[in-house]
Amino acid sequence: MNSSMLRYIWSVIEETQTSTLLNFSDAELVQQLIRLLENRRLLNDEEISIVSAYIGSRVSLIRDLAFAR
Repeated sequence: MNSSMLRYIWSVIEETQTSTLLNFSDAELVQQLIRLLENRRLLNDEEISIVSAYIGSRVSLIRDLAFAR
């Protein structure tokens, strides 16, 4: 995953409503963020897999940042 993809992921996370980030289950949150990412940019299957794994490994951080808003 390159730096532009990472910036893209985190910009979408930052723009996502706090309630969305805090209220979904981990799996639902990953799927919702993937949907939001795909709404702006078409992702291929490999990118979806990589991004899903990345977001899944950062769910705690995402929730901590959302809670601190």
